[in-house]
Amino acid sequence: MLFKITLAMIAFAANSVLCRFALAQNQIDPMSFSTLRVLSGVLVLSSLFVIAKRNSNIPIPLNWELKNGFYLAVYIVGFSLAYVKIDAGVGALLLFGTVQFTMVMYGLCHGEKINFKRALGLVLALVGIGVLLLPGANAPSVVYSMLMVISGIAWAAYSLSGKNSPHPLSSTFSNFVLAAPFVVMAGFLFAQDIHINLQGFMLAVVSGGLASSAAYVLWYSILKHIDRIMASTVQLSVPCLAIIGGSLFIGESISLRILLSSTMVLYGILLVIFAVAKK
Repeated sequence: MLFKITLAMIAFAANSVLCRFALAQNQIDPMSFSTLRVLSGVLVLSSLFVIAKRNSNIPIPLNWELKNGFYLAVYIVGFSLAYVKIDAGVGALLLFGTVQFTMVMYGLCHGEKINFKRALGLVLALVGIGVLLLPGANAPSVVYSMLMVISGIAWAAYSLSGKNSPHPLSSTFSNFVLAAPFVVMAGFLFAQDIHINLQGFMLAVVSGGLASSAAYVLWYSILKHIDRIMASTVQLSVPCLAIIGGSLFIGESISLRILLSSTMVLYGILLVIFAVAKK
């Protein structure tokens, strides 16, 4: 399970780096990136679904849940628009900090238990996000931060729905198919801003066809075996990976504020995981 979680988190971080790399260098506009991301995901997942269906001795039904397609579309669009002005690691901190808060609140409202160490870890991780957002020269744009928060709420809703997914592959495939029209329609609102080169095209396709589609199937399979609080907390490792990726591949600077915020978030995650292991 730990190996699967690690792979999923690396893929999530890769999405942040790929998107920011494409948009920061103006290789593609955010809506074209979103559209290519979701369509390439549909293409890859359709192939995987056909293969799985041929190799299965029992029928694999498709799970058409319109709300899940909408959640996925809102997440993808908000994610891309926000990364126009936010660094990869900072955006991931905002995204998954919002995810954690949303999923934890939902879990607590639905009877999940929390002990002192778990609570301390959650609070510490959220304070780490707060440190990032404190006013100052390095604070991210409020408008683009809000777009990422909206994206985070949508991803949290998508993850919560995955808890009851009957079949991770068929559910993810259905969700991508349903998300595609929403993303394409949103793209028409920004049609005048369309621009794309070959590298931007390839980055979007890799994001959708590999770092999104396959990783989301893996994530849905993981969600069936962990609770909501655990699911929300392990995702807070993604910003730290994204910060490293942003520094290595995009040349983004790592400020003292980001280091402090990331350290608090990671330590909070360790507290939650340790508390779960000792239950």
